[in-house]
Amino acid sequence: MSARMFDSCSFTHQFKINLAETKDAIGHFVCSDEISAGGHLWKIVCYYPRGDREVNKGDYLSVFLHHESESKDAKAIFEAFVMDRDGAPSSSHRKRCVHVYTPKGSKENNWGWTKFVERGVVDDESIEVPPSNIVSHLGTLLDSKDGSDVSFVVGGEEFPAHRAVLAARSPVFKAQLLGSMADAKMESITLHDIAPATFKAMLRFIYTDDLPGDEDGDDEGPPTEAFQDLLAAADRYALDRLKLLCARKLWDDVSTDRVGATLACAETYNCLELKDKCIDFFADEKNFKEAVLTDGFVELVQKFPSILAELRVKVGVA
Repeated sequence: MSARMFDSCSFTHQFKINLAETKDAIGHFVCSDEISAGGHLWKIVCYYPRGDREVNKGDYLSVFLHHESESKDAKAIFEAFVMDRDGAPSSSHRKRCVHVYTPKGSKENNWGWTKFVERGVVDDESIEVPPSNIVSHLGTLLDSKDGSDVSFVVGGEEFPAHRAVLAARSPVFKAQLLGSMADAKMESITLHDIAPATFKAMLRFIYTDDLPGDEDGDDEGPPTEAFQDLLAAADRYALDRLKLLCARKLWDDVSTDRVGATLACAETYNCLELKDKCIDFFADEKNFKEAVLTDGFVELVQKFPSILAELRVKVGVA
């Protein structure tokens, strides 16, 4: 376990606890040596290495920072985290607090967490469980085509898939592939109103929950138009999470040149969250004056005349 304190200076202290030696120490505590930092003395105290039976039934390790100086108050940021087996800070078992520590012997001279981390996480006797890899397995299943029982032909390209996976993720696919529709009995389904790249990206998301570019760590990713098409596909197949992820991508890339087309996309495919963001963008006078001169805005009001009234209300223009 490590802890960081920040006052006029900052430092990191690694505190090792041998849980084997404290096997039956419920209700006891262990503490670090005195630490000098920022003109103050400190101790890290781990209460109940095997847990506090009264407070947390012995299931948690409690961690507190004690102010050992008797002279004056000290404001400090206390950050505690568990070190993993490789010696790196754990991202899932760390906490941080800001506290004014009063002098030693007073009520507020210590601060921390009664339930800092579950005992099993730091117990050497526990069984280590690796992170879930179901997403990786499903991605491999899609790539390998093993066990596929339906295929989609899009723009001359064939995409093998698995009815059960598609049905589990999309109510539209469930009705189409497992219901009474004719497609439920077809081994190959041809789609005419979606681009191959869009369908491929949607299929990848269904299996892995990844957006295009995310799985490769690509900071740039596909162009804005690709996410507009993917949002449309998400709306069509009732993939609500994908729809909002695309909306976020479009919003992150919004500008006065693009806001008209983005708002049109939001209105077309009933994405209220993105629509509200775009209308708020227009509320800025500078944005409004620049955006209304773009082709995207002209096309927007031609396609959705009622949008103009909503924008005027938001901007305060009669």
